[in-house]
Amino acid sequence: MSFKRGRYSGFIRPILYIVDISLLILFVFYFHPGRATSPYFGPFLITGWVFSSFFTRYYKVYRFTSPIKIISLAVKQYIIYSLIYFSYFGFSRTILDIKSVIYFLSVLFSCMLFMKFLMYWILKRYRLSGGNRRKTVIIGSNESTKVLETFFLSKPIYGYNYVGCFTNNNSEGKLGSFNDFFDFIDGQDIDDIYCSISEFSEVEIQKLVTYANTHFKTLKFIPDSNQMLSSGFEVDYYDYFPVLTMQELALNKNINRLLKRAFDIVFSLIVIIGVLSWLTPLLYVLLKLESNASVFYIKDRNGLDYKKFKCYKFRTLKPGNTDENHVSLNDERVTRIGRFLRKTSIDELPQFINVLKGEMSVVGPRPHMLAYNKAYSKQVDNVQLMARHRILPGITGLAQVRGFRGAIEKNTDIIGRVKLDLFYIKNWSILLDIKIISNTIFSLFKGDDKAY
Repeated sequence: MSFKRGRYSGFIRPILYIVDISLLILFVFYFHPGRATSPYFGPFLITGWVFSSFFTRYYKVYRFTSPIKIISLAVKQYIIYSLIYFSYFGFSRTILDIKSVIYFLSVLFSCMLFMKFLMYWILKRYRLSGGNRRKTVIIGSNESTKVLETFFLSKPIYGYNYVGCFTNNNSEGKLGSFNDFFDFIDGQDIDDIYCSISEFSEVEIQKLVTYANTHFKTLKFIPDSNQMLSSGFEVDYYDYFPVLTMQELALNKNINRLLKRAFDIVFSLIVIIGVLSWLTPLLYVLLKLESNASVFYIKDRNGLDYKKFKCYKFRTLKPGNTDENHVSLNDERVTRIGRFLRKTSIDELPQFINVLKGEMSVVGPRPHMLAYNKAYSKQVDNVQLMARHRILPGITGLAQVRGFRGAIEKNTDIIGRVKLDLFYIKNWSILLDIKIISNTIFSLFKGDDKAY
């Protein structure tokens, strides 16, 4: 499940978390040997560190972040965490040695700040040697874009590989017009797109936003000096130059992908061991008695990045029949046992094997049959349809719990399904996954008119 090909910067933040917490534990053992074995003291300090760093945005440091900004974040973290540290002794009614406390906090933060700047320096040296670079393009040409272009070209230490600009103006050195950009970027490993707001129409901006969303590119806007900064964007500063950034996709972050994958593995193991281990042999016997058919139905589906994989289901159709055509109500191809399996969605349970293999996720866009994908491309924008395949397909999904499961009977069915799938990709959270799973389980007991 990878949006940023070849990127590993997302691991820097977790590494810093681990280093800082390790230093915290080390100093607790050194400065508070009597409390190091307490079941409350260490966990309290670690939890306090994680929560305080979240609110101070202590780890929100990027390649363009200035050293002054890093020090400012560290001071905020120092103040808030010191209050958390003192609160423990207040609750436990312990008399403090002020000198040792100040010494502990000062040494702790000095070491953490040193490690932060060490990582900061190592990354800058590495980028100067050509590593960890981001390919960028600018769309538009005016005074504001020239300032950003100068920043990219004059400061290689930040690791930006500036490719060029696209504009409808008669600008020297441009790579092409606004429309030429879309032909150029296909096949190019461009990471960041910077666009001047004032130069293009609302229709052109919307076209660019749609492209960035469906191709999971980072899109940032360059405001003119007389424009108000929209509250719908985050404002970053490259030196003193403001850039508006669209909200980053949650699943672009390595920690979120790791969290989702860990959840998938644990959940699939529970189902495989707790349910499939006894249900599969039972269904094998029942299916053999009714139709002498194999227990599994295996068919190719398009998965991550449109790659094919073998999707598992319990067989529900009579031998010799396939589901090339959607199964309809009272379909004669469905066996008696198969009708029950489809009504309860038990036929989908073997897909937890696909989840464990890393071919699917518990929650995500439902995988379509190969032939259906080609047919649906005539009913909905093909770019948006392909965007569904930028994450692992799921056993259940937001579209399914919102009424867009089963057969596609009219254009609005596939349009609604794709829109909800893209909404899920852009707004993923582990709580959203849990909510979708809960709604799916509720639907199994309640029943679904489209389950047949």
